[in-house]
Amino acid sequence: MARRIVLTMLALVTALLVTAVAPLGVVTAGREKDAFNMHALMNAHALAGAAEQRIDNHAADQVLTAFLANARQRGDQAWVYSANGRLVTQTGGGGREALPVPRGAAAAVATVLRGGEPAPSEVDGRLRVVVSIGSSQTGPDGAVVLSRSTAELHRRLHALWAWLSAVAAIGLVAAAIVAVMLARWVGRPLSALDAAAQQLGGGALETRSGTGHGPPEVRRLAQTFNTMAGRLEALVHGNRTMMADVSHQLRTPLAALRLRLDVLTQDADQATASELVAAQDEIARLSRLVDGLLAIARAENVVSRPVEVAVDEVIQDRAAAWVPVAEERGVWLTTRCLTPVRANLGDGHLEQILDNLLANALDVVPSGGQVRVTASTTGQGARITVADDGPGMSKAQQEAAFRRFVSTSSAGAGLGLAIVHRLVTVNGGAAALSDTPGGGLTVTLDLLGSQPDRARRAGVAVTGLNSAFVNDS
Repeated sequence: MARRIVLTMLALVTALLVTAVAPLGVVTAGREKDAFNMHALMNAHALAGAAEQRIDNHAADQVLTAFLANARQRGDQAWVYSANGRLVTQTGGGGREALPVPRGAAAAVATVLRGGEPAPSEVDGRLRVVVSIGSSQTGPDGAVVLSRSTAELHRRLHALWAWLSAVAAIGLVAAAIVAVMLARWVGRPLSALDAAAQQLGGGALETRSGTGHGPPEVRRLAQTFNTMAGRLEALVHGNRTMMADVSHQLRTPLAALRLRLDVLTQDADQATASELVAAQDEIARLSRLVDGLLAIARAENVVSRPVEVAVDEVIQDRAAAWVPVAEERGVWLTTRCLTPVRANLGDGHLEQILDNLLANALDVVPSGGQVRVTASTTGQGARITVADDGPGMSKAQQEAAFRRFVSTSSAGAGLGLAIVHRLVTVNGGAAALSDTPGGGLTVTLDLLGSQPDRARRAGVAVTGLNSAFVNDS
């Protein structure tokens, strides 16, 4: 934004200077040229008036001689011609000091003697003016050619344009300084507010933005942000406290109830013991349900600061932890990560996501089936897929699978995929379900992250049944 403000102001000031300075320079330069031409023309007419007596009397005239001397002192050159086109006199006299007639002067003199009025023209860096001497019924009595150097005019014009260019440059520099100051005045508080918003979104709930700088609108925005951040911090802390209290209040009586049932089971007869075992199973299911609900509540209400996670390493670690379960159920569990994969998630979130997905997959895949976990890098971060060849889900079941208490198994609580979805989305990612080619369910997770390492290494696979880890490259 700061760059746009600076560029916009510079563009406006440049357009203003171009539309103001350029016409001013053109008009002033035109006036300078006109004044220079007029002065030369007046001198030529004065010289023609002095030469009229010389031509009429056919004798030397001190006035004409003085005019020619003054013209020479000014650096001018002059030639006086009679009515028949003969050169009468010139600045410097004759002999060795005779000056060459400028190019085109003869034609201009002929035009004047015929009654014409050639316009002043610049030839070889000098202004040439031709005027008539006197006038009679038969035409002019002669002509005067005055040649004046334009070097002084050009110096004045160069000085004029240099001065105007300096004014324009100073204006641009001043505009740039003002634009930078304005951009910083507006942009710095907004940048600080943006950084504070990112920190708040990353889990730093104590983050606040400065409110003492910038325009009034930006200061009010910062105050509103701080108010929102304070309320959010209080809300999240309140939810955390509530979850801790609920966890303690629910788990403690459930543990005590399970302990009492264990004591009663020891002294009960077989029929009563069977009922007590069923009751213990219900208590265990209730405990899992409470844990699942608390996990969802944490994912929804607790803002964790994302950290860079080595996805490939976490997948290998969690797969190794689930290999014994897979071996026990006769399921092949494999992983494939051909390159180092990185993603940004809350601390411990990826472990919870993989545990829920692997637990769900191993529960539904029959003996001899497979569960494949793969990870790869994307333009946004990382993609993880967990594919199985179990019974799969219908399209309607896939659309509802991420909702709470929706389960395809009567024994399930319907919270595993809901927990996965909440943990993925709270970290800015996305989760989707699709059919596995050949049958089964595939869960695809797209996670945000920084650019992965350029170093490449061979992937490692984890296999159930007879071996724990094998190379799958």
